Amino acid sequence: MSRRYELAVLGSPVSHSRSPVMHRAGLAAVGLAGSYVAIEVDEVGMTVQAGRLRRSELHGANITMPHKRTAARLADVLTTTAARAGAVNTWFMVGDELVGESTDVHGVREVFSRRALPTESILVLGSGGAAAAALVACAGHRIAISARSARKAAALLERTGVDARLIDWGIGLTGATVVNATPIGMHGDALPEPVISQAAAMFDMTYGDVPSPALSATQAEGRPIADGIDLLAAQAEESFRIWTGVQPPDGLFETVARNVSRPPPTPPIQEESE
Repeated sequence: MSRRYELAVLGSPVSHSRSPVMHRAGLAAVGLAGSYVAIEVDEVGMTVQAGRLRRSELHGANITMPHKRTAARLADVLTTTAARAGAVNTWFMVGDELVGESTDVHGVREVFSRRALPTESILVLGSGGAAAAALVACAGHRIAISARSARKAAALLERTGVDARLIDWGIGLTGATVVNATPIGMHGDALPEPVISQAAAMFDMTYGDVPSPALSATQAEGRPIADGIDLLAAQAEESFRIWTGVQPPDGLFETVARNVSRPPPTPPIQEESE
């Protein structure tokens, strides 16, 4: 009898998530039986869902805001990547141990590769979980970080152990690929002008119904861009591969995610380092 995969995304709010349509399409495309559902959970609910994985009632789960730190705490084992990022967005079982992984880090690296974003110089904006994933993904390159709270940015560098220099908020970095890990742009607000005008490329980790002002301005100059849908699809593909051992068809997850009818915007990226 072939295995049936019971998968879920856990969070609050979670009704906006495009993960169910991506993963259901992936299961159908590769001929695997299973389901993928969105489950609204609080802190207590996270413990309940962890128990379901340990009892094989769930075979894998994604975790979204605000529970990525809780997911790390509840896991028996963290991958090296998840430990550095300080957050978990994917659960799976190895033997009798619940493993926590951050496929967001893998996703950031994939986006840089797929969208041919320059890596000679990288400017990460933000000081929260999204910025942590970007820093860990880009470790080893020449990185600068900038946030509205320099104290929180410095604390993030210490926590992740990534070698990067701290620059003042609003200062541009000539020739850098800017990774926007803040909520700025989701509702039509703009990043500081020098940050945009001096960028060689723009990677906005958020997404909505229309491109952010930073993406639109960068694209108008003929420079490479990437958005949160690129990241969403790339990290989802890695989760799917971990759970099933099968790689979904190239481009499927991105196509599905971009064609969900009238989705609400993503919830705000948490910039504070809590």
